[in-house]
Amino acid sequence: MLRLYSILLFFLLSHVVSAQDDIIIKGTVIDIKTQLPVEIATIYFNTVEDSIIARATTDKNGFFSISTTKYDKPVFMKMDYRGYQLYYEEEKGFPASKDYGKLYFLDKINTLKNVIVTNGTAPIAIKKDTLEFNASSYKVRPDSNVETLLKQLPGFDIDNNGKVTVNGKEVNQFLVNGKTFFDKDGNIAIKNLPADIIKKVQVSDFKTKKEELSKQESTSDYSSVNLTIDEKKNTGFFGKIVGGLGSDDRYESSLILNYFNNKQKISVLASSNNINSTGFSMDDVFGAMGGGRNNNGKNILYDPENSTGITQSNLIGVNYSDEWFRNFEAGTNYNFINTTNKNQRKSNQTNLLPTGNIQTSSESNTRNENTGNKVNLELDYKINPTTQIFVSPVFDQSRSNNKSDASSFSQDENGQSLNESNSKSYTETSDINFSNSINLNKVFRKSRNLSVVFSQNNSNNDLKSLNLSETIFYQDSKPNDQRNQNTKNNTTNDFYSFDFEYTEPITDSLKIRIGSNFSWANAINDEKTFNFNPDTQSYSDLNSALTNYTTSKQNIMSPKVGITWKKNKFILNMNSATAITDYDNYSLYLDKSTALNKKYALPNADFLIRYRFSKMKDITFKFDHSNILPTPAQLLPVMNLSNPLNTIIGNPDLNPIEKSSANFNFRNFNFHKRSGYSLYTHTDYYNNTIIPISVYDSSGKMTTTFTNISGTYANFIGANWYQCIKKNANALIYSLGLDGSYSFNKGYTNGVLYNAKSKAITPKIHLAYAYGESVIISPSYSLSYYETNYENYSTAASSNVIHKINLETTTYWPENFVFGNDFGYTYNAAISSDFRKDYFLWNTSLSYGILNKKMFVKVKVYDVLNQNQSAVRTISPTSIRDEENTVLKRYVMFSLSYKIGSFATSKNESKAN
Repeated sequence: MLRLYSILLFFLLSHVVSAQDDIIIKGTVIDIKTQLPVEIATIYFNTVEDSIIARATTDKNGFFSISTTKYDKPVFMKMDYRGYQLYYEEEKGFPASKDYGKLYFLDKINTLKNVIVTNGTAPIAIKKDTLEFNASSYKVRPDSNVETLLKQLPGFDIDNNGKVTVNGKEVNQFLVNGKTFFDKDGNIAIKNLPADIIKKVQVSDFKTKKEELSKQESTSDYSSVNLTIDEKKNTGFFGKIVGGLGSDDRYESSLILNYFNNKQKISVLASSNNINSTGFSMDDVFGAMGGGRNNNGKNILYDPENSTGITQSNLIGVNYSDEWFRNFEAGTNYNFINTTNKNQRKSNQTNLLPTGNIQTSSESNTRNENTGNKVNLELDYKINPTTQIFVSPVFDQSRSNNKSDASSFSQDENGQSLNESNSKSYTETSDINFSNSINLNKVFRKSRNLSVVFSQNNSNNDLKSLNLSETIFYQDSKPNDQRNQNTKNNTTNDFYSFDFEYTEPITDSLKIRIGSNFSWANAINDEKTFNFNPDTQSYSDLNSALTNYTTSKQNIMSPKVGITWKKNKFILNMNSATAITDYDNYSLYLDKSTALNKKYALPNADFLIRYRFSKMKDITFKFDHSNILPTPAQLLPVMNLSNPLNTIIGNPDLNPIEKSSANFNFRNFNFHKRSGYSLYTHTDYYNNTIIPISVYDSSGKMTTTFTNISGTYANFIGANWYQCIKKNANALIYSLGLDGSYSFNKGYTNGVLYNAKSKAITPKIHLAYAYGESVIISPSYSLSYYETNYENYSTAASSNVIHKINLETTTYWPENFVFGNDFGYTYNAAISSDFRKDYFLWNTSLSYGILNKKMFVKVKVYDVLNQNQSAVRTISPTSIRDEENTVLKRYVMFSLSYKIGSFATSKNESKAN
């Protein structure tokens, strides 16, 4: 206890002493010609050694204020903004506070487009529509990754789920020198590239490839981040090797190697572990350990629909980019993945009925193995200054096998048995997929533009399945369902699309677009099921009731027209098209042919209105109207008997779904105050939405068909607020968020129309405090409340509350030590008594750096309290489900990591990293 008081006293005295040395430097920046204030101008103070000791940006009134400490050595005050001459003033030091009063900017003489400064480098610059940060102006630890650098930049925020936002806009694309680094989500780049090789961080509005090539305005609500490599670090190699062994036979290993030679870049990564890390997301403190701060890792190679259970994974990736010859750039990456997932699942589900509910308890034990190969290629060729072509083929191949042992038991609310099912199955699947996109763009005189895009997707799926099952019905004379079958299914899908669009400028502000899209789609599904023949001891008896052949063809022509009007800060973008559709579906079932031909003329339209008050403040409204065709399974009046407890038959009279969506977004970020907030609303309204009609018999077996219904909708609303306060060695970031939703659904169960009104609200708060480079403390809390009210069900309502509390701490003291802790608590209020309502998850890691911090020796413990679990409640319009899956339990891991690197500094010299 005495030691704790001593530490608190030390920090208190340090703060008092620091406060006595605090000074304030302020002033107002004015355009000397217009006498108007200059907003977002950058003011920074450099030492003689060119190290930035303080910085600020001006607010809308041109005012800046810097809180710093006294400085008794010479400094240089610099003031910079695009289009003005660099303001430069030398000071002998700052022994006391100073008010500069008015500082005047002069226009640059012979200013070149996108040239920022002639002397020195500003921490922040605005180049046309791009916000640019000078990475060297922001101090991070020498061994930091890009993610750590981004957290230091004004306006950047990375939440507990790994979502990156800039000034309130989510980032959905990360590039390195303008090229993809393994994948555009950027998870590998920001987690694995060292911060000290980055020169610039450039932020712009995200554009599709078509918008990028044709230089159209962005219609996205997302941001794109480009990381440029420092020329001094653009020739050489660097990487990191990690290996670890733990208790319960746990292990981890990973490697990433990068070779950069100017425009040529080659990266290799590899990983193998059995601790549920299926991607390549390496946290500096916890490595590949899942849970806590590293639970946000995204997997670029394997994205299973069900990520529960314990997964052993092996992966290899290679990324390559280069300029093969002038104006021809190429990039490619190859990924290999092998995963084996084992899971035990237990669930209790209540199926809601108008009179009485059905309770189903089930258990399953599964093993799933997946092996995949994926190759991406990007070719970008600027044929001449007005013509550019971009080609991006992708080849994907995978094989998987799944073994399952499952059982279920259903009863009514009075405890009477309805049905029981036991099954064992083994399935092998082989998938091959090829997709390609060719974008050709031609610019003519007076900004006329022609865009031509060709796309294709071809896939083939082969499935072989052995199924041994028995379903017992208790309440009527229905015979039990016993199956010992071999199913073979082949599915092919081919899609081709050709799109052309011509843009004609009417005025400097108004552009009109005309064009058309042509698409062809063909799908074939051939399924054959064979029963086991005990006489021949083989699967030789064709089961006609479970054998089906279907085809589906779509031919669509969509003439379209659009306009874009851009005037000062205002942008209006409108598009309209009519999809003239010929839709053919065919089935051969039980020797009966069924053919359906549907012809539609479906209108599609969207428009966007955006007003930019400034670079950091804008308001956007979007509207979109689209149509969704029914699937062949929903349309064809053919029985699907694959599930013994649910017979499905289509409805040939279904109409396409009409969907209307409206979005509103407002964001406002203040660079000067390092704060900002954003608001959003989103509404989806459906006409002719397709819903199931389910009828249960006395044994709990369903018969399902489909119908159209109108008047369903879903509303979403949210707000986020962010504030960063920095003073000397102290930095505090805090953010508040609120998300809510309200939806209205309809459906038919046992011939009765039900209504389900669902609402949810999730407030959350997140704090992050850093003291210099020594301590980082980050607590967070979220509450999620869900409620669904039913009409014409025997259950009137259902609700649930989930509390989540997390605390992350990292200390870099004493020297060479890194000590991290992630502590989380989850409380699931309404889950059934068969499952535990709450649990703690505490992960800890201690590492020590040797060999000038090139090597780290680490020991880490996952789930220190051995309480981890995976129990969740899901509330839907038709059911309430509680489910628990296998999770990793406590283990201890000992690991070593080693960093390598060498960068060329001259022809005869190199610098080791």
